[in-house]
Amino acid sequence: MRSAKPPAGYRRGVGVMLIDNERRIFVGRRLGTGDGWQMPQGGIDGAETPVVAAYRELKEEVGTNKATIVAESAHWLSYDFPAALRPSIWGGRYAGQTQKWFVMRFTGTDVDIRLDAHLPEFDAWKWILPDELPAIAIDFKQTLYRALLEEFAPVLASG
Repeated sequence: MRSAKPPAGYRRGVGVMLIDNERRIFVGRRLGTGDGWQMPQGGIDGAETPVVAAYRELKEEVGTNKATIVAESAHWLSYDFPAALRPSIWGGRYAGQTQKWFVMRFTGTDVDIRLDAHLPEFDAWKWILPDELPAIAIDFKQTLYRALLEEFAPVLASG
């Protein structure tokens, strides 16, 4: 679902498609999910702007904010939590999440990536090719990730 404004009933957040110089995408394996890989994402705190929240989330989840924004999603993109999980996620207050997404070019080196720099959310990370992204994503985020790849295709193609 795409919308100009965040829809009601969805948790407002941001997501970061962090790319390296080879246009590979950073993904982290979510703690406790077995094989649940995803891009960095998180909520918008209080009066934060989406840009400020994106850099904060990058620092918290990846351990660095050595990156520059190269693109921003035109709309808020939403996904629903699976019905079986909804009660256990934020006490069932939200139907899902709606997010502003950013493509950021990583300006550091792999040594700058420190999953333990904050309260860890990932237990492993890797760089992947864009066409690998939907297949390794948790099922309820696959449609969102396909939409992101479509919207950001010109950026990923041009580097």
